[in-house]
Amino acid sequence: MCGIIGYIGPKDVVPVLIDGLRKLEYRGYDSAGVAVVKSGAVDLRRSAGKLSNLEDVIDNAPITGDYGVGHTRWATHGGVTDANAHPHLSYDGTVAVVHNGVIENYAILKRQLQDEGIAFVSDTDTEVIAFLIEEAYTGDLVAAVRETLAQLRGSFAIGVSAVDQPELLVAARKDSP
Repeated sequence: MCGIIGYIGPKDVVPVLIDGLRKLEYRGYDSAGVAVVKSGAVDLRRSAGKLSNLEDVIDNAPITGDYGVGHTRWATHGGVTDANAHPHLSYDGTVAVVHNGVIENYAILKRQLQDEGIAFVSDTDTEVIAFLIEEAYTGDLVAAVRETLAQLRGSFAIGVSAVDQPELLVAARKDSP
C-alpha cells in the first residue's frame, strides 16, 4: 500500500519527508521519492527499491527545500523503476503529484494528452494527473485539482504542490484507496 506525506514549515523539508516515509514503510512499497521546492523550482529524487536506496540517491545528489511531498509506491501501473517512482511532475516541472490508488480511465486521458503532443516519461497513471493539473492550472491550485478530479475515475488519494504557492499543499481523495 502506498504512502503519502507532505510538509510545509520551518524545518528543512527533506529530513521531515524521509522520516515520514520511514514511518510508512510498514505498509509495504517498491519505490520511494520526494519532490521539494526551493527558490521557485522543484527538485525531484526517486528510486526503485527500499527507502535506503532513495537516501543513497539524496546523499549522492543532496537537495534542500522549503516544502514538498514524498511517496512510497506499490506498483499498479508500470514496472518497478526509478522513472515510475513517485512523485511525478507536470511537463513544465512546476507541479508535483503523489498518488495512491488506481485511475481507471488513465489510458483514455493519456491518449488525449498524447494527441495534444505531450510526451510521457513513465508508465504510471499518476503522471496523467500531473499533466491534467498543469493544463487546468491558472494560479489557483485548488481549482486546478478540482477540475482534474472531475475527469478521474477510480479510487485514489493525491497530494499536490506547486512552485508558486509555497503556503499550500493540496490533498484530495475519492473513496478509500
